[in-house]
Amino acid sequence: MANEMKVKELDQVVVRFSGDSGDGMQLAGNIFSTVSATVGNDISTFPDYPADIRAPQGSLTGVSGFQVHIGASKVFTPGDQCDVLVAMNAAALKTQYKFAKPTACIIIDTDSFKKSDLEKAAFQTEDPIAEMDIKQDVIAAPITQMVKDCLADTGMDNKAMLKCRNMFALGLVCWLFNRDLTIAENYLREKFAKKPAIAEANIKVIRAGYDYGHNTHASVDHTYKVETTVKVPGKYMDISGNKATAYGLIAAAEKAGLRLFLGSYPITPATDILHELAKHKSLGVTTVQCEDEIAGCATSVGAAFAGALAVTSTSGPGVCLKSEAMNLAVITELPLVVVNVQRGGPSTGLPTKSEQTDLLQALFGRNGESPMPVIAAASPTQCFDAAYDACKIALEHMTPVVLLTDAFVANGSGAWKLPDLASYPDINPPYVTPEMKDNYTPYQRNPETGVRYWAIPGQEGYTHILGGLEKDSKTGAISTAPDNHDLMCRLRAEKVERIPVPDVKVEGCADDADLLIVGFGGTYGHLYSAMQEMNQSGKKVALAHFTHLNPLPKNTAEVLKKYPKVVVAEQNLGQFAGYLRMKVDGFVPYQFNEVKGQPFVVSELVAEFSKLIIKS
Repeated sequence: MANEMKVKELDQVVVRFSGDSGDGMQLAGNIFSTVSATVGNDISTFPDYPADIRAPQGSLTGVSGFQVHIGASKVFTPGDQCDVLVAMNAAALKTQYKFAKPTACIIIDTDSFKKSDLEKAAFQTEDPIAEMDIKQDVIAAPITQMVKDCLADTGMDNKAMLKCRNMFALGLVCWLFNRDLTIAENYLREKFAKKPAIAEANIKVIRAGYDYGHNTHASVDHTYKVETTVKVPGKYMDISGNKATAYGLIAAAEKAGLRLFLGSYPITPATDILHELAKHKSLGVTTVQCEDEIAGCATSVGAAFAGALAVTSTSGPGVCLKSEAMNLAVITELPLVVVNVQRGGPSTGLPTKSEQTDLLQALFGRNGESPMPVIAAASPTQCFDAAYDACKIALEHMTPVVLLTDAFVANGSGAWKLPDLASYPDINPPYVTPEMKDNYTPYQRNPETGVRYWAIPGQEGYTHILGGLEKDSKTGAISTAPDNHDLMCRLRAEKVERIPVPDVKVEGCADDADLLIVGFGGTYGHLYSAMQEMNQSGKKVALAHFTHLNPLPKNTAEVLKKYPKVVVAEQNLGQFAGYLRMKVDGFVPYQFNEVKGQPFVVSELVAEFSKLIIKS
């Protein structure tokens, strides 16, 4: 009888699943993160996959990865390196080994390390472990053959069997971390509800992977456990940024008492918002998959004119095409939310990778004086609040709003506590009043906010015309008068400037920091982790992270000028730093810029920021 395995308790652990694009690594990672979130662990995930629809099998460019960071308490990033690396083929081991810690455990499918596999992965010998000088523990198992043996009596063909290999690896990882398979099994039965035979085959394989680890101990002398140390009562779910964005839009429409309309065109990495919203017709959601990006935005402008909460979703290339219709929403002053899930550019660029390079496009990427509020979501779970806030601003201030997320935030996920919608602020559009009947003109404004009143077409006594030509501020008739155009440009700009946004919060050594880190949007977790690590080593560092970019918080200048050194860190070549210099007189920050299509690496941030502190 085998000796009882030791269980090593950890505060946090990082697991990276990797294999061919068709190996189901994203699904395996999603299930493991769901299992972890359900038992109360905090999580942060990072799907990393190629842009190819299906790269050649076994090729170095076709490797797909999914990294999940699990913590007993709050975690802020998917982790720089992994404690467990699952490499389903030789190419995955070759390309993903760089992400493994020196102490990592590596799991490989030896059936995918044949001579032909090694040649595709550019190995020079038949011993890849020795060739790569891998010193870590390696669990080398004939996963493919064991899956075939497991499913031999199911009648499945060879191709269908091979699609279940990811579940064997997942079962083995679940054993390694003492996870209950019940949650994973329920997930699979729900996902394949219309194909119960497929669900049961996958469940059979995941159990086989678990049993393999349990029965053989898989060449390791202990397993792991990540307990939850901080438990806030409530219902939790593992949610991606795109799904959280969709839920935030639905919640805002519910709060405002309006139908939600999405006009969209599929584009990586924003398409999941369209997919998710299309499932919720029962909640009053209307989705239209249009023929192109222009139509996607134009239909949404029409829906806003008709009185709906209108949204269009896209990525940077789509915003290029939508800009004319976005400008129509600016001059007509209609509520529209434009969700831009940023990806690597320019042009087609890096479709599946993440950047923050659309900031200046969001702020200024239209013709004419076209001010538009801009919000940037800070994390996958914060996408819900960011979307809700974008809708509230659009509806209450009669303006199009840009909501910036990015591929890292949109595809990543976190443990999300289901919110109480009753606790969220009301949304009150500035509808016309009965006193305005028969005297209404479309650009009558609330004197305190500068916001025009909203009349819904079909209301008797409120007939009006809107359009792309400049209108007279009083009558609403077409006007080319110089003074009127100057006035209308200023009124539209002032309306945006007067939108109330929360002050930017300073975290860390807020009172006496030697260095202030400044960032925006989806880099929050990495910048916060870098600050936290530096504080723990005795360095006085603070973080000011922005989610409201236009208008900027009222305390922006005060915060930026308070500290002796400020570094603006962003995943572009300095767009936010330049914008802040434009807005804050005399502000000259240090800059940390990367455009790699990958998230920041916390250890690199710490090293670079530490140099700034000692710099004279």
